[in-house]
Amino acid sequence: MRPTTAVLHKPYGFISRFTPDGSAHGTLSAFGLPPQVHPIGRLDADSEGLLILSDDRRLQAQLLDPRYGHPRIYHVQVERIPDDEALRALARGIVLDGRITRPARVTRLAEDPGFAPRVPPIRHRLTVPTTWLDITLTEGRNRQVRRMTAAVGHPTLRLVRVAIGALQLGGLAAGRWRVLEEREIALLLQAH
Repeated sequence: MRPTTAVLHKPYGFISRFTPDGSAHGTLSAFGLPPQVHPIGRLDADSEGLLILSDDRRLQAQLLDPRYGHPRIYHVQVERIPDDEALRALARGIVLDGRITRPARVTRLAEDPGFAPRVPPIRHRLTVPTTWLDITLTEGRNRQVRRMTAAVGHPTLRLVRVAIGALQLGGLAAGRWRVLEEREIALLLQAH
């Protein structure tokens, strides 16, 4: 039997597992995904976006192995407007738990990426502007993006993973999923 691989636009407030963890957060069982798939990696309950689920062990092993360095692209709304030095610090790497993060690609987005409003909405303060960043990582430490932006004085307000390798979230609405085609899986395995 051929493995099944799906992509889900995980909404805010859901954990990246099928069974409850004792919190008030929803689980992946709410989305009617194929029963045999498991998440490859994770997004925290307060993060949104692209989550790959599969029963293909080869795909799971390759996507999670740091040697392959599959890029993960996030659109991140932060408090205030980071200056060039803050962006350079994020790109060079930030010390987390005594180890520096791998170099990242970090740019300011010229405009709001246009995501549907989050429920509940992010905190909004009239006197504090926000900025959207495009951050590409090749590793996935616990709450890494949030910890990195906080370390340079720009706490994350909203985080949406928009791509893993060549696979993009595109117009997939929050809470929706689809099965990947073989050509998409092949591109995902090549991307590094």
